[in-house]
Amino acid sequence: MNKVTKTITGFLLLTLLFVFSCQQKTEDNKETIIKGKATIYVDESILPIVEDEVAVFETQYDAKLHLVSKSENEVLNSMLTDTAKIAVITRTLSDAELASFKSKKIFPKITPFATDAVAFIKNKTANDTLIALQDVIDFVHGKPVPSIKGLVFDNANSSTARYISEVAGIAITNQKNIFSFKTNEEVIKYVAENNGMIGVIGMNWIFQPPLDLQEVVDKVNVLGVKGKDSNEYVFPTQDNLALGKYPLARHLYIINCQGYSGLGMGFASFLGGERGQRIILKSGLVPERVPTRKIMIRNNVSKDKK
Repeated sequence: MNKVTKTITGFLLLTLLFVFSCQQKTEDNKETIIKGKATIYVDESILPIVEDEVAVFETQYDAKLHLVSKSENEVLNSMLTDTAKIAVITRTLSDAELASFKSKKIFPKITPFATDAVAFIKNKTANDTLIALQDVIDFVHGKPVPSIKGLVFDNANSSTARYISEVAGIAITNQKNIFSFKTNEEVIKYVAENNGMIGVIGMNWIFQPPLDLQEVVDKVNVLGVKGKDSNEYVFPTQDNLALGKYPLARHLYIINCQGYSGLGMGFASFLGGERGQRIILKSGLVPERVPTRKIMIRNNVSKDKK
């Protein structure tokens, strides 16, 4: 073998090794249902429970999920403009939204995984811990309600604002004595410091607040709500949500528009699986499917010696 041939052969071998190395690196970084990196857009009103689920998912798998917390409208707009491929929100997609995705050959996978609630909160110094939903509706319509000084929402574009607007049959925007901030955390802090104001938040923020917010949460009361066609005041407890008694319950959904077997599919499976549903149960929300309990039966019982 002459010198030129050896040089060419060596060059080809180096090229093959380089290509193989690049292919191997690509395979190592390839996203699968339990490996890789992905971004998930989350409705801010349910951020705490999603953070809990992600924390456990990441410890169980070689995956990194980056959460982007926004209002419901912002999350949906990000999905419709293809900015977001995975989202967790408090409602399913409308027919118009599904049609928009279909026109782009995108077929979202929608998975319900829990039941949450829209809750009313009041400063702990208030003696009254009950509220009639009809009074809230009247207040939104501009009628005077002595028990309500003002309503405070997280965001005019949030899922809680949309929910109450649908219940009242009128948009909450530009209504007298109705205020909005940016986050549920800001609502809780404002209500804790202002007597007579009623906050409207996602119940998950009360069940599992961030550690640095717990002291503020302890300064507010969650109100029992009387539905429009009911004479009973019901608190948004886990039992009442499971029994369908609380009038402002709502389902939580993960929507996956990735179109391939990636972390969107893996995380959705995790949320709906045994581990994910158990996290929901422990959080105080209601899982879509009640996790099973294993009971060990022993034929012989031994007594420990003292």
